[in-house]
Amino acid sequence: MPYVVGLLVLVALIALPGLWARHVLERYGRDEYFSGTGIDLAGILVRDLNLDGVRVETTELGDHYDPAEKVVRLNPASTGKRSLTAVVVAAHEVGHALQDQSGDGLLRFRTGLVRFGIWAERIGAAAIMVVPLLGAALQVPLIGRLLLVSAVLVLGIPVIVHLVTLPVELDASFNRALPLLKAGRYIPPEDERAARRILTACALTYLAQALASMFNVLRWIRLFRR
Repeated sequence: MPYVVGLLVLVALIALPGLWARHVLERYGRDEYFSGTGIDLAGILVRDLNLDGVRVETTELGDHYDPAEKVVRLNPASTGKRSLTAVVVAAHEVGHALQDQSGDGLLRFRTGLVRFGIWAERIGAAAIMVVPLLGAALQVPLIGRLLLVSAVLVLGIPVIVHLVTLPVELDASFNRALPLLKAGRYIPPEDERAARRILTACALTYLAQALASMFNVLRWIRLFRR
């Protein structure tokens, strides 16, 4: 019974932040009342802040900043609107460009960790499938177990990535984007509280992803212990 309760609490911790974040982003993404879109604002900010070498492009993928190519990529379906959500999210991505320009160490560490994590996660997933069969075929269970433990640990890399990502996102939101929006009067004062909610919602999505990754690792550890 305690295990079931703990599992339900964990599922709630994973699901609720994401659901609340989606609700906030949709709520402030309905009304379009600005003179320009979020993509337009990103271009203005890049120009006004003299972010040399930084470009703004549209993408069919999610809104993000690519530090390798110095590109703020925004999805027309979301930031192509004239809504508060579109404007705030665009400013947030420009906040990452500001981090990059200032040589933010945590952003660089996160970028390198993401690249490493992509390959490590693939290797770990493959090892989890192959190692038990290999251990049984060679009849060396100890080696198989050690390799399986290593594979489970590799799956923990996404947890580290998300945990490192959270402070990077908070800095881009509240130390970069929000002051920009307020100082430049890009949003009316009465919308500042809602903008803070949107930025908090964006951060919570990464927290939910971190918890989901932790749940995945715990699930594999429990299966391994059987």
